[in-house]
Amino acid sequence: MTPAELRALSAAGKIDRHTAGFCPGYVQANLAAVPLQYAKDFEAFCHANAQPCPLLEIIGPETTLSKTLAPGADICDTLPRYRIWKNGELVEEVQSIRSITTPDMVFFLLGCSFSFEEALIEAGIPLRHVEQKKNVAMYRTNISLETVGVFGGEMVVSMRPIHKDKVELASKTTALYPDVHGAPVHTGDPSLIGIKDIQQPDYGEPVEIKEGEVPVFWACGVTPQNVLLNAKLPFAITHTPGFMFVSDLKNKDYAKK
Repeated sequence: MTPAELRALSAAGKIDRHTAGFCPGYVQANLAAVPLQYAKDFEAFCHANAQPCPLLEIIGPETTLSKTLAPGADICDTLPRYRIWKNGELVEEVQSIRSITTPDMVFFLLGCSFSFEEALIEAGIPLRHVEQKKNVAMYRTNISLETVGVFGGEMVVSMRPIHKDKVELASKTTALYPDVHGAPVHTGDPSLIGIKDIQQPDYGEPVEIKEGEVPVFWACGVTPQNVLLNAKLPFAITHTPGFMFVSDLKNKDYAKK
């Protein structure tokens, strides 16, 4: 399936599942949208916290069409599922925001760790959530972010069990992709970053950590959703974790030379 075909299925309401494993080779992106009055601060927040919030494209105001990641694609219905936030509370999940968004909304597309998974697999590092067709496990942490305006809080991370003999390779491989989260932020004991139960992720689905494997954690583009809980904006839109915008650009285009 091409990214355009996947986006068309999403627009028609014919696909409603996470996008891990879809369209191998193509960049996937997280979404956060805020009213124009908050957009400048949110952009500055992304630049100040570039590892969890690597900014790939800004859309709007007064338009919902991509110019960079997928020229002409309409951000209103080309993701399989969206979250609607009011006053810091998640109030609804929908498959289209066409009737909900307003002209003053600014959409931020942020890099996603799904984009470096192809490189990990090619390096001979198996990914259990991909093999089992699960959504990657994601966790809130105690890793503080730099605050800008009303935006602040703690980082969200994604976790992949990696055999201890391949942890260094995984780190070096993903470090080549700084625009899609880059190298891990933590390896090993999850309690050191505030995770109480590795089998109870805050987002996504748990996977088994087998003998000889260690949990490896990467900064995650779901971080803005944690931030929105604190900011309590009157209105905001995000993707549902794992239900990504799939672009027309290739992952290799973001590899560090």
